[in-house]
Amino acid sequence: MEIINNWKLVILLCLTLGLAPFFPEPHIWGKIRWIMGGANGMAFQDWFDVVFHGFPFILLIRLLIFKLLYLFQK
Repeated sequence: MEIINNWKLVILLCLTLGLAPFFPEPHIWGKIRWIMGGANGMAFQDWFDVVFHGFPFILLIRLLIFKLLYLFQK
């Protein structure tokens, strides 16, 4: 459980796995644009890519929410 709460690891995952491949644009960015455009022609593999490349960002958002909740409890 401690591994998914490690800030350094989660940020490293966001910068590497979350954004790879980097050229011509980050992969997750292209998938998000495709979904925003209606997701026409997206296959199972494309949806899996969204989850796979988006998971590090979900972990980061989760850590930020937990940190904010902890700060506001004090």
